[in-house]
Amino acid sequence: MNTQEIVQKLWNLCNVLRDDGITYHQYVTELTYILFLKMAKETRKEDGIPAAYRWDELIRREGIELRAFYRELLLKLGTEGTGIVQQIYANAQTNIDEPKNLEKIVKSIDQLIWHSEDREQFGDLYEGLLEKNANEKKSGAGQYFTPRPLIDVMVRLIDPKPGERCNDPACGTFGFMIAAFQHVYKATSEHFDLPAERAEFQKKKAFSGCELVADAHRLALMNAMLHGLDCEILLGDSLSSFGEQMRDFDVVLTNPPFGTKKGGERPTRTDLTFITSNKQLNFLQHIYRSLRADGKARAGVVLPDNVLFQDGDGQSIRMDLMRKCRLDVVLRLPTGIFYAQGVKTNVLFFTRMPDIAQDATQEVWFYDLRTNMPSFGKTNELNEACFEEFVRTFHASREEKLACERWRVFTREEIRARGDSLDLGLMRDASVVAHDDLPDPVESAETAIAKLEQAADLLAEVVKELNHPSVP
Repeated sequence: MNTQEIVQKLWNLCNVLRDDGITYHQYVTELTYILFLKMAKETRKEDGIPAAYRWDELIRREGIELRAFYRELLLKLGTEGTGIVQQIYANAQTNIDEPKNLEKIVKSIDQLIWHSEDREQFGDLYEGLLEKNANEKKSGAGQYFTPRPLIDVMVRLIDPKPGERCNDPACGTFGFMIAAFQHVYKATSEHFDLPAERAEFQKKKAFSGCELVADAHRLALMNAMLHGLDCEILLGDSLSSFGEQMRDFDVVLTNPPFGTKKGGERPTRTDLTFITSNKQLNFLQHIYRSLRADGKARAGVVLPDNVLFQDGDGQSIRMDLMRKCRLDVVLRLPTGIFYAQGVKTNVLFFTRMPDIAQDATQEVWFYDLRTNMPSFGKTNELNEACFEEFVRTFHASREEKLACERWRVFTREEIRARGDSLDLGLMRDASVVAHDDLPDPVESAETAIAKLEQAADLLAEVVKELNHPSVP
């Protein structure tokens, strides 16, 4: 049975829980609790789980006894477990009330054909479930899941290297860091053919993240573990004083949450220059401040359109960004690729430069992947082919970029003259009559008057001819 078939079978089990009122998101969380035990057995990694609460103990129970044991298991592993076991089961509770439903879930998972020797399959399987959950609008989980084609393109262009410290301050289910890990893994000769100390660094310290929501944090831990990573994933708010410790990174890849803090509350950071209730503006500050100021540290960040043009603090933060960083590229993304329809987003690629007196940004390149693009959604999903020209020309020469109609470049002076707005680079939409295509109103009036005068003259000649007909 291949990974897609297993994912579909596991997803279909959600139908069993509908009578218990279980949501899709709750279902994935319940699956995480159960799958962790099963996969620990399959990968022979049960050492961190007390013998009394391992998979074999769960599967041999039925009915009411199974439900009681399962609830005891969640409590014990969450309070008495250690390491990742304790983190995954911390404050774990079950929403499954019907014993027969729980029994069917456990037995169905046990009966699936597993391949314990293929560790990568488990990671792919779990990511498949996370993607299913994100694509199901009723789950509300889309906010934690960035489309994989976009993640892969961003990782490919940022190009994390062995030995670099990579971070996602709003990591959701850890998708960016998993992709960064796989990028480095595949790019390394013979798959991590590194000295033992450096290989250990890659698995334990190279990739890190922070997540505010406990359930998403739980999924991130599981995702990392199933991909062979034993790295730090903090549970907390990167925009609080908690986030001040997150610094000196070589790479940041992230899609931070959009919107404002509840009640207009401002972040509790003491190190942010511009304090605002706009979360994405605060995340942008956090990100460029968390990079090493060495001229090499770089970031790829998904941000909504308002970051590009908001006045006040928005303008100040953009100015600060372009002063401290070389803002290399702004990718204008198409609409419909995220969970909230109509949200307009962009990817900012920038490099943190050493502190200098003048602006680090001298010009900014824009690539318009929004105008004259199809509408994306379930029936027309985003794929890597959509980014083919962008990726191919990202590092191209100035002449090659300018030869593509979707690329445009603006100098720092031109941006400053526009009030430091970065809401630039969009092409003319073929579906809308452009202003330049409309006739000039003054010229049109003059032409109309001239034509009326000509008609009047002609009419006068006709009247004259009728009153004084020529004699044959």
